[in-house]
Amino acid sequence: MPIENIPEIYLSSKTENPDLFVYDFKMTNDVVKSKVNLGMNMFSFLQVGKKQVHFAGTSVIVNKDQSLLLKKGNWLWTELLEKESTYYCKLFFFSEKILQEFLEKHSKNCKVLEDEVPYFIIRNDNYITSYLNSLYTISEAPPVFLKNLLSIKFEELLLYLVQKYGEKFEFYLHSLVVKETSDFRKIVESNVHSNLKLGEIAFLCNMSLSTFKRYFIKEYAISPGKWIQDKRLQKAKETLALGILKPSDIYHDFGYTNLSNFSIAFKNKFGCNPTEISK
Repeated sequence: MPIENIPEIYLSSKTENPDLFVYDFKMTNDVVKSKVNLGMNMFSFLQVGKKQVHFAGTSVIVNKDQSLLLKKGNWLWTELLEKESTYYCKLFFFSEKILQEFLEKHSKNCKVLEDEVPYFIIRNDNYITSYLNSLYTISEAPPVFLKNLLSIKFEELLLYLVQKYGEKFEFYLHSLVVKETSDFRKIVESNVHSNLKLGEIAFLCNMSLSTFKRYFIKEYAISPGKWIQDKRLQKAKETLALGILKPSDIYHDFGYTNLSNFSIAFKNKFGCNPTEISK
């Protein structure tokens, strides 16, 4: 089953990277345990149908009386029509940057949650109904105004939910602010000498390949393919220099599908064949 990179598959432009994004998701067939790479934290306001999200150690089920705030990550989604012919859910994505701005402005109350979970259940009420109607009303606004209006609506929603659920919700918001740099570097550098492909490392970072590449260049100031290849070839050279293993023993361990490609890359970098090092 293919992995769906959300919200990227909903954006009209692949270069678009908004801090706030609203999408009306509709479908006419049940979907069971679809693989989802959720690249942004997201409110899921279910209007019609039933939704189940499977996490690493737990799962949650909601119906149209409830909504979810979901932490970004790799999850399995089950979405069911029930008696209706169309499943409908309004999705509201937000970046950690804009969440951090809200917390700095409105919350000094930070606490580490002992039992951290990747979701928060919100019970729908008259305010939520009115709020969703207002999102629909502003959806036709010109882009320059829509961006500012969404920023105001996002702040309004969080203020209401903090007032409704108190510290429990406030602490949950703080848990969504991930130290991306340290986590990102840790995952990348712990897999640099593996035979994982770029797409697989990106998935471990909870990113699509395109987002991973953009973030990697921001962190390392070099393309990920070039950086990882250089690191792996340097490690391969050190391994061969020990004189224990031959190039044919190690090429696959460093991400190459055949000895010929490994030898060409090695010679391009070091100016000699790997067999010359292992002698």
